[in-house]
Amino acid sequence: MDKRLRLYPGYVGAVIKISAYDDLNRGTAKKLGAVVVGIDYRLAPQYPFPAALEDCILVVKFFLQDKVLAKYRVDPARICIMGDSSGGTLAATVTQQLQNDHNFKDRIKAQALMYPFLQWLDISLPSHKEYKDGPILFREMTIKLVSRYVTEDKVLTQAALRNEHMPTESRHLFKFVNWSYFLPEKYKKNHVYTEPILGKLNASYPALMDSRLSPLLASDSQLQNLPPTYILTCEHDALRDDALIYISRLRNVGVQITHDHIENGVHGAMSFTRAPVFLHVGLKMRDKYIAWLEENL
Repeated sequence: MDKRLRLYPGYVGAVIKISAYDDLNRGTAKKLGAVVVGIDYRLAPQYPFPAALEDCILVVKFFLQDKVLAKYRVDPARICIMGDSSGGTLAATVTQQLQNDHNFKDRIKAQALMYPFLQWLDISLPSHKEYKDGPILFREMTIKLVSRYVTEDKVLTQAALRNEHMPTESRHLFKFVNWSYFLPEKYKKNHVYTEPILGKLNASYPALMDSRLSPLLASDSQLQNLPPTYILTCEHDALRDDALIYISRLRNVGVQITHDHIENGVHGAMSFTRAPVFLHVGLKMRDKYIAWLEENL
């Protein structure tokens, strides 16, 4: 019978080497009768940006070949790409890139992003401040990891910790990530938007202004062609507001969005669904995601 194809860029490391994600992939394949592909992409700092993205695009394009889909009896009308955390960055970017490639436009029928990392311009959003000390994901740790994806120069890390890492010529991009425009009122609380200080960092890192690193930098005209999208956010997550901004922007341009917000959720919960660390909320997220796939793909 025809099958669905689910392409999964993974969570931080290689998905096939993380048992919890192997469980998720196997469970999804069994539940949906789907072909699930986990991508073992290269990791920083040995392989900096955009190595991981290039690996994901290469694999996705390979599997989208008609002869490969036919070999695995995949229905080309039922293809979804999914990722969580940094894998959500890759899934979002791959989908954007393929929609702008005339050879692969409209080949991805849906995307699912689980508590994704989506922008690197302003790292002083309300959720960044509220959950700078976790749980699970710490602001300082995140900044160090992303900085090492761009460069091993520690100057970038130190500037980013002060939110002073963006160049003056990036000013026009902040309209895409200005949380005062896009966040629902309940998440603004008593926070006051202040523009980041630009031009303080002498070194130049072109990746900082690249939408392949920060998918939120894509223009509205690029976003409006994206496929139906599922986004899951967690209340107790420093990356919560990045995803909420993306949801607002996608809805504003007419993309079909399904959004599940987990009030007791924490970042990375889907990776804690087996011993020795077992979170019931992770199972809840998994079930919501698979139910969406079952209904929409």
